[in-house]
Order: sequence, then C-alpha cells, then structure tokens
Amino acid sequence: MSLIVSRSCSWLAVLWIVLANCSFVAAYEPADPPEFAPWLQPQEWERDTEGPIIELGEHGAFDDMHVFAPCVALEEGRYRMWYCGSQGKVAKRVFRLGLATSKDGRTFEKYPANPVFEFGDGESSILTPTLLRNADGSVLREDGKLRMWFSASHLFGKSVHNLHETQSRDGIQWSPPSDPQLSGVYAPTILKVGETYQMWYTDVSAEPWKIRHAQSSDGQEWKETKEAVLRIGQKWEQGRLFYPTVIKSGDLYLMWYGSYWSAFEGKTAIGFAVSSDGINWQKNPHNPVFRPDPSHEWESHYTTSQSIRQLPDGSWRIWYASRQKPPFVHKYFAIGTARWQGIAPSQ
Repeated sequence: MSLIVSRSCSWLAVLWIVLANCSFVAAYEPADPPEFAPWLQPQEWERDTEGPIIELGEHGAFDDMHVFAPCVALEEGRYRMWYCGSQGKVAKRVFRLGLATSKDGRTFEKYPANPVFEFGDGESSILTPTLLRNADGSVLREDGKLRMWFSASHLFGKSVHNLHETQSRDGIQWSPPSDPQLSGVYAPTILKVGETYQMWYTDVSAEPWKIRHAQSSDGQEWKETKEAVLRIGQKWEQGRLFYPTVIKSGDLYLMWYGSYWSAFEGKTAIGFAVSSDGINWQKNPHNPVFRPDPSHEWESHYTTSQSIRQLPDGSWRIWYASRQKPPFVHKYFAIGTARWQGIAPSQ
C-alpha cells in the first residue's frame, strides 16, 4: 500500500512540474528587441512659434475656409510646404493644393499664385499629398522630378479616396492626375527602400479605419499586404486610426499616426510605433506622444494630419493641422509646428 502511495505521489509531483512549465511557456511573451527601447520612451515636443505658421487665406482666396495636410520637403537649404486648402462650407468643400516656402521651417510665406495644383473637374479634392522619399525621409527625385501621390474624393461621392500620382520639376507646375492606382486610400506615406516602393496608408474602405501597407516595383501598381499593420488597440485610441507618417532610422521603421483621443470627445492626438520590418509594429506605451494644446485656441482640439522630418542637426520637426473647438465652421483651421530633440545619442 505504501509503495502505491509513494508512486502516486511521485507521478503527481512530475505532473505538477510539467503543468507548471507549460503554464510558464503559455504566459511567456518575447521581449521587445533592445533597439526598440529608446523609441518607446516619452517624446517631449516643444512648440517653438508663438502661433500657427499657416493660417486661413484672405476672403476669396482658395484657402479662406480650411487648411490642412502639410507635406514638407527640405532641398538645398529651403523648406517647401504643399498643403490642402478650400473654400465653402464643410459639406461643400473642394480642396486644391497650395505652396508655401521657408528658410527655417518655422516662418512660411505663401506662394502668391496659389493654388499650384487642382484636379481639374471642379468637384474632386486633392487630399493628403505625399512625396516620394528615401528611407530616411529625405526627398527622392527620379529623372529630376518630384513624384507626389495624393488621395482624391469626389464632392458628390462618385469616388471614395482613390490614390493618384502627379509629377513636377519645380514643385509649381504639376502633370495631370494619373488614373486611380488604388482605392480606399487616404493619407499615404511612400518610401523607396532599395528598389521597392513601400507605402503605408489609412484604409478608409470600411469602419473602423486602420493602417495598411502596400508595395510596388514602380510606384504605380501596388500589391497590398493581406492584413492591416496597425489597428486600434491602446486605451487612448478611439474610432479610427489615420495619417501614418513613416521614416526609417537605421534598421528601424518609425511611425507617427493619429487617432481620436478617447479621454476627450472631439479631439485627436498622435501616437507612435516602431518596427523592424515595417509590418509588425510595437506601439509606444506612453502614447499619445503629441497632443492638442488647450491653451492655444487655434489648436485646442486637433493635432494630426502631420508631416515629420529629421533635421540636419538630428532633431525632429513636426508640421501639423489644427482645429478649434466645435462648432467646426473651419474644420481645419491652421497649421502649426513643434520640435523634438530626439533620442539621446547614448541610447
């Protein structure tokens, strides 16, 4: 009898060890790569202008009611910002492309002959422009030309955010819009990594909006990654994800993206995520990393639709669209800027 009890206890002990190990394995999750750590810290962005850097145009100008979606390029020491502007009420707005220039990225002067580009039918909007860039976010010209992609939507809903392309040598005279390259695309960001064009964009084909990825060998025919690469998941995120901005720093992909901020009705903020392959992303636990400033009436509710670039001194600068509190007579009210020192060199 004692032998049977002894053997039973031995088997129970072995079973307990096996189950304990199984539980440990089931609970184990691989740690983030150590190179992620510096990028998963808080980001201290400093607003270094007294007010917005782009404001609504004078009455009768193409941008006298709405301005948003800055796309900023630095070439030969000069900053150029293309942005979307429109007239009319929110439900009847048709956006066209404006241009502004700057020597320091903080003080901009609008091009006097704005707008520089429009769809041409009087009913389709030019939305969320993006330029072809090198992996590090610097502008990439091909055959001496800028390549710009944008999302287009029709005033009467005949098309829902189709991806188009246009090209220019001087940033002022642009070629006619291409045929649609992809549908359901909003706020694209496009890098050429090696010989492949990589695009991240907001998928607006169904709710909730999410971030997707596609790639191409020529920047015209796109193959979409099967699954979305970023979805709502953190507590602060609500309703939709949108406006991805992607840059490659060393071996890592960095993404800033927007969402409605669950803690504050009607407000948006910007989150951050890092990836080693551009497909699998780790969100910053300190999100949102850039938020509206309630002390500034002109940006109290909205700070997304951004363009972000690393500057020659290693710091980062963001240009972002802003919105006042409701009612949204001017749905997009102004464009602001801020600077972040970046991660410390020792990190």
